[in-house]
Amino acid sequence: MVLLFCGGALLLFSLWSPNAALVKGGGLALIIIALFVTARIPEYITVLIFFSLATLFQVAPTEVVFSGFQSAALWLVFSGLVVGVAMQITGLGKRIASYLAGYLEGSYFRLISGVVLVGLLLAFVMPSAMGRILLLIPVTLALADHFGFEPGSNGRTGLVMAVTLGTFIPAFTILPANVVNMILVGMAESQYNFSPLFGEYLLLLFPVLGLLKSGFIIALVLWFYPDQPQVVDKSDVHHNRVLSKDARILAAVLALLLLFWMTDFIHHISPAWIGLAGAVYLLLPRVGVVHGDQFNREVDYAPLFVVAGVIGLGGVIHYAGVGGVMNSYLITHLPLDPETPFINYLSVAVIATLTGVVTTLPGIPAVVTPLTGDIAAATGFSPPAVLMMQMVGVSSILFPYQAPPLLVALQLTGVKLQSMFRLILILALASYLVFIPLNYLWWQMLGWI
Repeated sequence: MVLLFCGGALLLFSLWSPNAALVKGGGLALIIIALFVTARIPEYITVLIFFSLATLFQVAPTEVVFSGFQSAALWLVFSGLVVGVAMQITGLGKRIASYLAGYLEGSYFRLISGVVLVGLLLAFVMPSAMGRILLLIPVTLALADHFGFEPGSNGRTGLVMAVTLGTFIPAFTILPANVVNMILVGMAESQYNFSPLFGEYLLLLFPVLGLLKSGFIIALVLWFYPDQPQVVDKSDVHHNRVLSKDARILAAVLALLLLFWMTDFIHHISPAWIGLAGAVYLLLPRVGVVHGDQFNREVDYAPLFVVAGVIGLGGVIHYAGVGGVMNSYLITHLPLDPETPFINYLSVAVIATLTGVVTTLPGIPAVVTPLTGDIAAATGFSPPAVLMMQMVGVSSILFPYQAPPLLVALQLTGVKLQSMFRLILILALASYLVFIPLNYLWWQMLGWI
């Protein structure tokens, strides 16, 4: 990582180059990624360094650098902070956690498996990963309190990892469950007249990359974050106790939010604006669920800066054209040959995975989809097969900063970035060694390739 940082600094401080935007953008990206991965300084300071260097060296226009402050993800984080405070103040989070605990008690394995299953099942009915994170995180933290997992403990970190990865990573195999899936389908339909059905998409990807990978997530959490649950919070074991007025208001707001998030395919309103409306309502003086002094005391603004910085970094990388240059290089140098279908399959997945490193996940379809025709010609695969292979690579992310929902979960829970980085790196390695080859065999059985 030191070499990565030094190489980035060398590029950023270059006084001359034939393509200044590309060189400076790539250099700045290397510096910030190295700081994120090593976590030697707090994440909010890292993004402040990004803002400073990007503006001082004029790496990109200021509207690109600070584009994260206009993003939906930032406002969803804000909504999550308000809802989290409201869940704690009203005790509703404890009540829900206490109810779920009745089904998850017995062993740490049952607890971790249960929250992964809850996250996975919610992905089938709620198409927004950000919305699922916003809904699940406060309940997960209350579950951690219920079972005696203190902040910083293995059990608390394990629960956060289980519910976050369990509702996000396998959801790439469920058609409407993540934004990237829908971007790919939209571009595939407009450019190649290919629009997979829900069942077709699920059959191709879910058995191996969804279901089996969910089991592997459970195993990873149990291995790296072992703990023993102890029921220490019994304040809400009597479920029949009447909810307070504020708790009933919050429950009604959450029910409405869930309804609107689940039906976004009808009204097409971003989950962020739905969440923001709910948060504003909870803050209204006459509603009184979250008072002004509670808001000022409980809400931490550092997560907002972190999310804005990461999104701004993605914008700078896209502006500099780093993704396009990298993909052109990959297509030229990867061993694409109609006689080696498995190597071709792996190569397309690698292109998608590495593209996500420099564009973040939503940028993968925008960069890779226009190259589908060239890849199909070089490999002998059909364009629909190449398009679906993108998702094989998309589901194998390498860094948390690539996926705003993962970053949001970290910021809402205070869990260190290194904790998630270790797990998703192992997940990516396991994908290329086990799950992606298995999925290739599954596609062969289906006659898809």
